[in-house]
Amino acid sequence: MVDAHRTFVIVGGGLAGAKAAETLRAEGFTGRVILIGDEREHPYERPPLSKAYLTGKDERDSVFVHEPGWYAQADIELHLGQTVVSIDRETRSVRLGDGTVLHYDKLLLATGAEPRRLDIPGTGLAGVHHLRRLAHADRLRHVLAALGRDNGHLVIAGAGWIGLEVAAAARGYGAEVTVVEAEATPLHQAIGPELGQFFAELHRDHGVRFHFGARLTEITGQDGMVLAARTDDGEEHPAHRVLAAIGAAPRTALADAAGLDLAGREYGGGIAVDESLRTCDPDIHAAGDVASVRHPLLGVPVRVEHWANALNGGPAAARAMLGQDVTYDRVPYFFSDQYDLGMEYSGWAPPGSYDQVVLRGDVGKREFIAFWLKDRRVLAGMNVNVWDVTAPVQQLIRSRTEVDPQTLGDPTVALTDLTGAGEIAG
Repeated sequence: MVDAHRTFVIVGGGLAGAKAAETLRAEGFTGRVILIGDEREHPYERPPLSKAYLTGKDERDSVFVHEPGWYAQADIELHLGQTVVSIDRETRSVRLGDGTVLHYDKLLLATGAEPRRLDIPGTGLAGVHHLRRLAHADRLRHVLAALGRDNGHLVIAGAGWIGLEVAAAARGYGAEVTVVEAEATPLHQAIGPELGQFFAELHRDHGVRFHFGARLTEITGQDGMVLAARTDDGEEHPAHRVLAAIGAAPRTALADAAGLDLAGREYGGGIAVDESLRTCDPDIHAAGDVASVRHPLLGVPVRVEHWANALNGGPAAARAMLGQDVTYDRVPYFFSDQYDLGMEYSGWAPPGSYDQVVLRGDVGKREFIAFWLKDRRVLAGMNVNVWDVTAPVQQLIRSRTEVDPQTLGDPTVALTDLTGAGEIAG
């Protein structure tokens, strides 16, 4: 009866927000649940935008978190195509762009991230693309197919996960692809140079050209269309289309204007939250890409822009909003599909945090597990075309057990034997 008079507002119509709403109802919350999204689409998952939907393997409807009718059935009030312009913490209310004011008893910020923009001449040309939203993927899917038919050239700025996945999709359509990257290898910030080189070779084998150690300085065109992309070392690359894939920035402006604490840049920015995903205001939580979590396992604030974090963080925040005892200490996890290669990564090992990389398996056949170690303790593991090992890999990370690198690299030794690993959540 108490719940029936309470209102929980969720700002953000992505996976984290949708799963939070679902969890509130699953946990028996009977009050108002209001979900606000600035896109007109129902909440959807983002991985297919650069994977199966972009490649044409899956249909558009496969991206949605729930069937459209589910929200009415669960009594979730949707405000789609609406932007929250301000939070009033004194009155516990949010104001929408159309002037509507909504009261909240608890508020969840799941505002996600937005693609970083190229700040160079030519970005206003019609052939310059970003990939973050479903509408972006809708356009890009048609663009890649047309490039493939016409032997067109795609230049991608950035060799992160999005850049490489789009490169793989483009080559699948038959387009010519050049990737421009400031670092010496792909995925430098994600997995370091040792395994970055592996992904460079994978893409070269599929016809992708790389231009490392350079940045785009200008996109040239005529009559609104792209003709070429120039880099700061004087090179010019033919291009019919350009994709900016230089990372994403957490959407923190709303939280900042409301006086909520933000994490420092060294921790990826984001809204600072504790292990219960609670901000400095006890009535406001944050989850998903925008949240910088004081991670009890890793010992530092961590902001993760990956599917699993939204999938698990939204429900954790919902339970915390209900007053349950929540400790969000999941091992960061993500996956990628490129050509015939699939991989899963667990852990947290940014450049400079590890002192050794151990490989287990056959790298030449692209069937192996890589481990990043510090002082003989596993910080992260990545399985490439090797499956059903996420639980023991994550248990190695959680246990913080010292391991012998030679034994760790020996595929005849079961991973579970290194820690007595029990099954854990992925």
